[in-house]
Amino acid sequence: MARRVLLHVGLPKTGTTYLQSIAWANKDVLREQGVLLPGFGPRQHLWASGVVREEKGLDRRHPDAHKAWDQLLAETRAWSGTALISHEFFAGASAEQVRRAVADLGDAEVHVVVTAREIVGLVTARWQEWVKNGATGPIDTYPPGTGGDPSDEWGWDTNDLADVLERWGGPLPRGHVHLVTLPGRDEPKDALWRRFAGLLDVDPDSCDTTVSQPNESLGVVEVELLRRINPHLGEFSAPVDKGVWIRGYLAQDKLVPRGGERFWPSPARVAELRERGERGLAAIEAAGYHVVGSVDALRTPPELEPRRHPDTVTDAELVDAAAATIADMLVDVRRQRRRLTAASGGSAGRLLGRARAGVRRVLGRF
Repeated sequence: MARRVLLHVGLPKTGTTYLQSIAWANKDVLREQGVLLPGFGPRQHLWASGVVREEKGLDRRHPDAHKAWDQLLAETRAWSGTALISHEFFAGASAEQVRRAVADLGDAEVHVVVTAREIVGLVTARWQEWVKNGATGPIDTYPPGTGGDPSDEWGWDTNDLADVLERWGGPLPRGHVHLVTLPGRDEPKDALWRRFAGLLDVDPDSCDTTVSQPNESLGVVEVELLRRINPHLGEFSAPVDKGVWIRGYLAQDKLVPRGGERFWPSPARVAELRERGERGLAAIEAAGYHVVGSVDALRTPPELEPRRHPDTVTDAELVDAAAATIADMLVDVRRQRRRLTAASGGSAGRLLGRARAGVRRVLGRF
């Protein structure tokens, strides 16, 4: 078994994609410094989180998804240095699931790493990511429910920092639970990576950070447009469809590049979140976890900069955004039709015609 295992378990929307993209792009560099990144890629770590959390319908992600945790464990057992397992959906695991996961790592020195940000920014970012994955609920109802379902990666179980630290820190010495706060805007761009690399005991300058892939956010008009579209995308219910078409093609490729204004929940919801965040920070400070950064960075400021609420988006704004997006998608359809026609003749044109009719049926509903 690896001498030391770092479990980076979230929180979501706290620079996890940025850190994971650097780690995977520099996998060989990390290995030379004694750090193993087991598995074939980030998706296997996602599946492994589903195994640990006993995710309902995990086989819908991939037929081999149920094997992922055992496969990561097998590689980790064959390694003598440090191993890194990282996915933000591990955050939702129950206390009992955490105990089983830590026990699976045998005699390794297990450390848990939790990256974090202040709660209003976190919930705002998580809501738009939820919408990117097909959700339709308004911002002031997020997170849905009260928690308690580890297979739900969108609820409070993955958003409540103090609760995540308590569940994942339960079987471990306090010194093995590391809270890493996001750097402020005035700090160097690679500050989060340097904090994380310090926990791995690797030289941060040895890794190429230009390959990082930040998970960019939608503007207020764009996220509201997507939220209005989602109820009409019932055929895109499988996780792969949501990831490729709703989150990937429509949100990331078409709507994110439009830019747009940033937004907040309502003042009443901000007040609720601020109160919850302060209660959590009091518990965290009393617990004595190892903090990399400053706990004060996790406090919601008394006054937030003015931003719109998604409810203020007008129908005219939605029509303008929808028209531009449809025009952009039509360019893609034409380009793809020309490619298929050149590759296989007229039959491809007939196939594209049927696909185009399907697109018209969907878009005709708006």
